[in-house]
Amino acid sequence: MSIFLDENTKVIYQGLTGSTGSYYGALNKAYGTQVVAGTHPKKAGTDVDGVPIFATVAEAVEATGATASCIFIPAGGVQGAVMEAAEAGLELVVCITEGVPAHDEAYFYNKLKADFPNTRLLGPNCPGIISPGKANVGITAGHIAKAGGPVGIVSRSGTLTYQALYELQQKDIGVTTCVGIGGDPVPGTSFIDCLKAFEADPETKAVMMIGEIGGSAEEEAAEFIKNHMSKPVSSYVAGVTAPPGKKMGHAGAIVSGGKGTAKAKMEALEDAGVKVGLNPTEAGELMMEIVANL
Repeated sequence: MSIFLDENTKVIYQGLTGSTGSYYGALNKAYGTQVVAGTHPKKAGTDVDGVPIFATVAEAVEATGATASCIFIPAGGVQGAVMEAAEAGLELVVCITEGVPAHDEAYFYNKLKADFPNTRLLGPNCPGIISPGKANVGITAGHIAKAGGPVGIVSRSGTLTYQALYELQQKDIGVTTCVGIGGDPVPGTSFIDCLKAFEADPETKAVMMIGEIGGSAEEEAAEFIKNHMSKPVSSYVAGVTAPPGKKMGHAGAIVSGGKGTAKAKMEALEDAGVKVGLNPTEAGELMMEIVANL
C-alpha cells in the first residue's frame, strides 16, 4: 500500500497554466499521476496539454471527481488557494510554494484544523509526495524512487528527500511512499502524522526519517516512536555543524537558546531506539541492515 496518495488519486493543479506548474504537471502526468484539471479564473475553458482548465477548484472537483490538489501559486496567493481547495472538499492539498508568510501559514493551519479536519495539507515549501510506481505530486524526480516497498520515508528537507530516495534505490530497496513535509515553521503535516500513517500501513515495514536543526519536531517524533511505533526507524539529522542563532536554509531551521540542535535531536532519537546515521549515506546503510533483518 501507500499513504495519502496512490494510482487512483485524481489531482487538480492550482497554477497549471504557469510555467512552473505546467512543467511539473506534465512530468507528474507522464509519471502516471492522474492530473485531471487545472484552475485559473481567467482561463476557464482552455487546456494545458489536454488537461482542462476550470475557473474554480469547486468546478474542477464537480467535473472530475478529484480528491487532491497541487499548488504552484505565488506565495501571496497561497492562503486563498489553500482555503479554496479545502472549501471544495479536497482530502489532500500539496503546496510546493516557498516564501509563504508565516502568519498566512498559521492562519490556514488553524483554520483547517478547526473547520476542515478532513483536508490534509502537505507543505508549504515542500517537494511533495511520491508513491513510487503509482503517483507523484510535486517536484520529486520520479526516476530516483524504487517502487515496491518496504520502506516509508518522511523528510523536512527537499534535497535530502531526494538523497534518501537515491540512497535506497542504490541499495535496491523499494519505497511505499516518500513524504516531504517541508521546513517552514508551520507545516501542514508533521513527522508524527506520517509516522502514524506508516505504522498503520501493512506494506510499510520500516521508516527512514530525515530531520534538521530548529524547532522540536524531531524530539516530538522521537517520543512518538518510543511509545507508539512497532516498526524500526533509521534517521539522519542535518545541521550538526550549524552555528547557533543563524537560519540555515529553511525558515524553521534555526537554533535559538540552545534548543533545536542536531545533537539534542540525535540523542532523543537514539534514546527512542532509532538507528541514527551521521550522514544520509550512513542512514541508508543502517536502513539496509534493518531491511535485511525484517
